[in-house]
Amino acid sequence: MANAVTDAILRGRKTVENVVEGGRKTVETVVEGGLNTVETVVEAGLNTVETVVVKGRRRVESAVSLGRKTVEHALLHGRGTMQAAVLHGREDVRIELVPVPKAAAGELIVRVGAALTCGTDLKVFRRGYHARMIVPPALFGHELAGTVVEAGEGVENFAPGGRVVALNSAPCGQCYFCERGQENLCDDLIFNNGAYAEFIRIPARIVAKNTLHVPDHVPLEHAALTEPLACAVHGFMDSRPRAGDTVAVIGGGPLGLMILHVAALAGYEVIALVKHDGQVEAAKQLGAAHVVQTSIIRKAILETRALTPKNRGVDIAIEAVGVPEAWQEAVELVRKGGTVNFFGGCAADTRVTLDTNIIHYSDITLRATFHHTPAICREALALIAGGRFQAGAFITGHAHLYELNRVFEKLMNRSSEIKTAIVP
Repeated sequence: MANAVTDAILRGRKTVENVVEGGRKTVETVVEGGLNTVETVVEAGLNTVETVVVKGRRRVESAVSLGRKTVEHALLHGRGTMQAAVLHGREDVRIELVPVPKAAAGELIVRVGAALTCGTDLKVFRRGYHARMIVPPALFGHELAGTVVEAGEGVENFAPGGRVVALNSAPCGQCYFCERGQENLCDDLIFNNGAYAEFIRIPARIVAKNTLHVPDHVPLEHAALTEPLACAVHGFMDSRPRAGDTVAVIGGGPLGLMILHVAALAGYEVIALVKHDGQVEAAKQLGAAHVVQTSIIRKAILETRALTPKNRGVDIAIEAVGVPEAWQEAVELVRKGGTVNFFGGCAADTRVTLDTNIIHYSDITLRATFHHTPAICREALALIAGGRFQAGAFITGHAHLYELNRVFEKLMNRSSEIKTAIVP
């Protein structure tokens, strides 16, 4: 009996030792196996992540490239027509199907991202023509920014996918005026219209001289302000301001407000002369030190001069309306020895009567500013990109291309809109 108990104890000890030893081996095996499995999973996971990242990049690059090619293919082969605004005459703009343009040597085709309404287009809509820029029937609109979809043979600085602002003109660079630095007066200044459309062709000379890359942080609709802003900068600079000058700007339209804003940013005291309530608020927001609101010219003159020491008048008066009465008003706003800039262009064959006695004996300088130059266009885009210029304040509405006539009718009724971005 004792022997049996002893044997059972010995067998029990061995069984326990076997279980313990077997358990240790099992745990070690599990741990070792687990570590191998974890390492394998981690390694496999890293490989998978790297593969996904690499493949993802390739797929994105491929998609972008394919997307560009698809657009180009659709442009060149898939679509024969596009929607575009065509000016036929006075208050007669029609949205029509026209051939999709194709790029010749040196040219670009740009998909319009945003086209902006402007005072000049409104004048053209009212009058049915522009003496120098457009003769109907013709594609309409000239302030735009967009994306290149086709580059013609020989174009080196632009490629499909690039964001650009294409200005509406370019000088020859060889005539008498260009050689004197007056490129805005070029004898062979070419103009381009057709911004109110899905695509626009950019002529080779404008590609070479007056098409600019848009920085990534600048929205296309802001970049489209480059052309009118260049005109405003030119008008202000051409008035030859001196430190401490007071500047009066007649007109609260888009260009009047731009000139005002440019002058205020440059540190000048600006008096805005406007008619409508919405223009008052806009002028204040954009930096006017004083706002004179009235539709009575004599009252505007008296109130403006009263804002200057001893009622002597402003140093510079810039007319930005384009009507004879405003030209006459500008002459009576300035002090002796002051400068008047007839910035607003009147209709063809307009005649203006001015008091020659005031002009001569008060030694008043009369100037007029037309259009812009490539160098000033670059300054304008840099001003927009720099962030101080309140680009967003000038774009007060958005509309589709088919709504263009409604937009112009609204602008003709003196709405509070400054500029409307037309999106094809």
